[in-house]
Amino acid sequence: MPTYQLFATTPKAMETILTDELKSLGINDIKATMAGVAFQGDLETAYRACLWSRTANRILLVLSSFTVKTQDDLYKGVQQINWFEHINPEDTFAVSFSAKNSEAINNTHFGALKVKDAIVDQMRERFQKRPSIDTEQPNIRINVYLQGEQAQLSLDLSGESLHRRGYRDVNIKAPMKENLAAAMLLRCGWPEMAKQKASLIDPMCGSGTLLLEAAMIAADYAPGLLREYYGFTGWKKHDAECWKKLRMEALQRRKVGLEKLPIIVGFDQDRHTVNTALQHIANAGLQNKIHVERRDIEEAKPADSWPRGLLICNPPYGERLGDEEETAELYVKFGNTLKTRFVGWKAAMIISNPELGFRLGIRSQKPITLFNGALECKLLRFNIEENNFFIPKARNQEERIAQVMAIGTAPQPALSPVADLEHDSTHDEVKISPHHESAVGAVDFANRLKKNIKKLSKWAKQHQVTCYRVYDADLPDYSAAVDIYQGEETWVNVQEYEPPKTIDQHKADQRLAGLLAEIPNVLGVNREQVFLKIRRKQRSTDQYEKHDNQGRFHVIEEGGCKLLVNFEDYLDTGLFLDHRPIRLQLQKEAKDKRFLNLFAYTGSATVHAAVGGAKSTTTVDMSNTYLQWAKNNMALNTHSGEHTFIQADCLEWLANQASQADSQHYDLIFLDPPTFSNSKRMDDVFDIQIDHVQLIKNAVSLLKTGGILYFSTNFRRFKMDTEALAEFDVEDITAKSIPEDFSRNPKIHYCWKIKHGASN
Repeated sequence: MPTYQLFATTPKAMETILTDELKSLGINDIKATMAGVAFQGDLETAYRACLWSRTANRILLVLSSFTVKTQDDLYKGVQQINWFEHINPEDTFAVSFSAKNSEAINNTHFGALKVKDAIVDQMRERFQKRPSIDTEQPNIRINVYLQGEQAQLSLDLSGESLHRRGYRDVNIKAPMKENLAAAMLLRCGWPEMAKQKASLIDPMCGSGTLLLEAAMIAADYAPGLLREYYGFTGWKKHDAECWKKLRMEALQRRKVGLEKLPIIVGFDQDRHTVNTALQHIANAGLQNKIHVERRDIEEAKPADSWPRGLLICNPPYGERLGDEEETAELYVKFGNTLKTRFVGWKAAMIISNPELGFRLGIRSQKPITLFNGALECKLLRFNIEENNFFIPKARNQEERIAQVMAIGTAPQPALSPVADLEHDSTHDEVKISPHHESAVGAVDFANRLKKNIKKLSKWAKQHQVTCYRVYDADLPDYSAAVDIYQGEETWVNVQEYEPPKTIDQHKADQRLAGLLAEIPNVLGVNREQVFLKIRRKQRSTDQYEKHDNQGRFHVIEEGGCKLLVNFEDYLDTGLFLDHRPIRLQLQKEAKDKRFLNLFAYTGSATVHAAVGGAKSTTTVDMSNTYLQWAKNNMALNTHSGEHTFIQADCLEWLANQASQADSQHYDLIFLDPPTFSNSKRMDDVFDIQIDHVQLIKNAVSLLKTGGILYFSTNFRRFKMDTEALAEFDVEDITAKSIPEDFSRNPKIHYCWKIKHGASN
């Protein structure tokens, strides 16, 4: 057999795992690169990689490499291949094209068309007949990767991504891909543990991905054995006998391996999810080999007869500021379960926010970076032993505030850092007695706050801004945001960013107590008008869940609009200050327009549009509480036009509207979705990085020709897929949308202006 240049692609951060895996398959000439591994081998080597790799996405057989300085260079380079060696004129093919740092071609759709034309033209000229395109299951799939001026042309032997094993119901959206699950298990040492007959439990098993991958590893079950289609099966050079031999070998290995499968068990609290997992297990032919049952995390426990082993899971996580209590409480419960029922076991979980994992109260080993889609995550690994247990920090706002206030009112000088401060009204600086070192941080904060308010108060007065941010973690020791709200009184909303676990809790409490003591002095307000919130990483739209039930609302004004704010009952006040420029822009553009506000929260953008003279407004939000808040906001203002409020899952409502040919068309849309949501009121998990393209396309489909969509997100690692949205006019207006009071934090949000320039 001839030797080929081969390349295996894999998600970023999994290159080392894939390298080790290929070596275990007897492949030696290996070179790892970003998101892939290059190697050499004959067709048997390539087929074996397709059949046995648990972590690769695709196996590419390199046909040629050439320089591309112009579009014609791409066309000519593809035509250098004799395509009759690979397909017949009546066959089908598909093209996948990607480019990076290329000046010649930066539109992937255009690049793919150029490759297609080169192949079709060659075959038509020779046979007066051309192969056709089939994007589902073509005879061959061609892959072109253009980096700078160098193009690599390959056959995709995998056909479709190798993470699709063939056991999953394609209609079910999975929270993680199969090759990520396999990578987690490999990095946790599961293959060796399985050989020792260790047990495996996933207490939040979902649709069963980790269970199935664990079973396939333990049973020496080739991950590609269930797949019916590969990219090489319709290729003219396909060696059917070689492939048959490899499959027969894999079938025999699976038969032997299943006889020595260790105990593998999954629990989940959702009955529907359990049924899905059982169906996937049956699809893989592993019924009676994996046990799954409905059980809450607090009830998860191994049977006394099960050998100790590995507990592994993919718990709920997300990427929006302001962690909601329910998710935090889940981790506390999970930690208690581990510490009381799994002592002596090993545990592992993948999570986007390691600080949330800290709530387990168990010290972990060094985290391992992996990517769940585009989201950077950490694989945390634990030895469940008593010497690794600790008491987590306060798990909710009430506990934390109580701790801080206890420090602030304590009689000891060391715990009351503002006790010896002397204020000199003739200077901007705050003096401090030299013997009182614990107050130094508070003085630095007070001086910075004075400096900021001196600058921003002039700006606010000039631009008629009544609510604005005066401090945002300017000093490392004082990681908090301070916002001023001016209405019938002046209120101050303080949001402390939860300190990392490397910071001593007592010291953090002292600093926060000093900060709270200085704010009334510097800003001239009563202590009763200063409100404290603790801001952690947010996990779903349930961020708006009540923290208290005082029911005290206050009226503020913004751009001629009256709006209600609440400082006690919720994590947020009801008004996102960083969106002020967007709201004012909507107000400016809304006259005689039909306006749609999606994920509307308290409807402040709707009020601005209505006051701006909108012909009609439609406000959609899942929460009846916030829709009522939006109605109350609207009632405070004078306006004309028709105004509709709809309680619905915005994703479902938007998808339904987009599917209707006669759906309502709007002139102006504001779309500010959550970064992540696993709300019980939603059918699916929502991830803005993964789902934003379809979300935006659905929203744009509701625009009239020439209409405008403003899309905003506060996911700080968000990457807009402009290529997938190339049909629209997409303008990044982030810089213009960041107000002066947030200029120190340019990543507070991202914003795009998207125009619908074509008819629907």
